[in-house]
Parts: sequence; C-alpha cells; structure tokens
Amino acid sequence: MLNILVAEDNSSLRNLICVHLKRAGYNAVPAENGQAALDVMDSMTIHLLIVDIMMPEVDGYQLTSALREANFTQPILIVSARETLDDKREGFKYGADDYMVKPIDMDEMLLRVGALLRRAQITEQTVTRIGDCTLDESSLTLSYGDNVIHLRQKEFQLLQKLVTYPGKIFTRQMLMDEIWGFDSETDPRSVDVHIKRVREKLDMIPSIELVTVRGLGYKAVIRS
Repeated sequence: MLNILVAEDNSSLRNLICVHLKRAGYNAVPAENGQAALDVMDSMTIHLLIVDIMMPEVDGYQLTSALREANFTQPILIVSARETLDDKREGFKYGADDYMVKPIDMDEMLLRVGALLRRAQITEQTVTRIGDCTLDESSLTLSYGDNVIHLRQKEFQLLQKLVTYPGKIFTRQMLMDEIWGFDSETDPRSVDVHIKRVREKLDMIPSIELVTVRGLGYKAVIRS
C-alpha cells in the first residue's frame, strides 16, 4: 500500500482528505504541520505528499524546499487558499509538482494523485526479496523468519542500494550522491556511521553482510 502524507494544520480538512485517500486504497498519514511531516518521514517511506502552505513551525514552502534539497524526489501536491499566479509560481519554484486551490474537489484531488504517481512510476511494488529476507519499503523493515528489524530511512536506503547490486562496490561519495543528494553538505563519513548501525541490526542475519573494501567503499555479500 502506498503511503501518502497529508500535511495540513486544519484538522477537519486533514481528516477529510485522509478519509478519501483511504477509500481510494492509499495509506493516508496525517501531519498537523511541516515539522510533524519531517518527523514522520524520518521513520517511514512516503510516496507522495499533499502539503498546505500556511502552517505553523514549518510552512509548506519551507517543507517542500527542505525535501528537495534533501534529494526527496517523490511527488508533492500543494493545496492552498492562495490562488494568484504568483502564489502558484512560488510553489512550483520551491519544488511542487502540482497545485490545487482550496476549496478542493476530492474526486479531482484523487485524479491528480493518481496521475502524479503514474508520472513518477510509483507502484504498489514496495517489497524486495533477498534470499530468505524481505525488505519492505512501505514500513522500512527487514524481515528474516519471525524477526522484523526496523530501520531508519537513510539506513534502509543504504541497505536497499547495496543488496540490490550484490558484489558491486559503492564508494562513500556514490552513496552520498544517491541517498543524501549531490548538493548535500553532510560529511561523507556519515555513510560510515549509518553502515555501522545497519551492521549492528544485521547481526542476527547470516545471509547478508556489508563488507568494507579498503580504500574504495562498501559492498553487500549475499549468502544462500
């Protein structure tokens, strides 16, 4: 099931949007403002965002801009009472993919959501199988037998990238560019920290090993 985050400070509208999304078969995830949305995204994969502009703490423009700077490429749909061309231009400038003016028609919103997901080629397939293990992008988990390991978003993305290409060596910079973004100012050594955390969580799984290739980077070794 695809996760759609609804960042809207009006609780009635937020709940209404979530109800319609759930009826359409999506997992609607509510957030009362931009900061709450960022907190949610640190613990689960979001496939599309519906974002209001006027929100406390972190507004819609700031949220959209922060996500694009962090290399978040999934679709963002802005819904706002601001209706001028300048308002819409501002939304697209910060990285929105679509813009709807309130009051919004729920059926039209669902059509736009579907179109954005198709355009981004996002489907229900969120599960990757690696031998006797299962990586589930929708819940950021790795399952092995009866064990379920919960990963943070960057940890999941690192593991998914490495196990998707077993035996291939990825340099720190390659992983930084892929996961943190080309323009990230994060120290490349952050990769080492995240790899260490993932290794600790993989301790009980003998079939997956993240190997350090001295002077080059990391690779995944998958054992049957």
